[in-house]
Amino acid sequence: MLRITGYILFAISTISWLLIFAIPWFGYSKGQIAGIITGLVITGEVTFYLSIVILGKSFWEKIKSWFRFKKQGVS
Repeated sequence: MLRITGYILFAISTISWLLIFAIPWFGYSKGQIAGIITGLVITGEVTFYLSIVILGKSFWEKIKSWFRFKKQGVS
């Protein structure tokens, strides 16, 4: 159950970060957009770190491996 909670928090984090790109097209004023985006950034960060704490080091290593570039040997 705890592992499912970690994955749900990770999904909420991902959705929060993706919503940042959609907010400007919803017709809010600039002040509202700034406030909503700030809230989404904070929500995304907090839920991401909580998911990492719950899911552990192996999940963190898996995430890092997605962003590592494979080094090519130059001959």
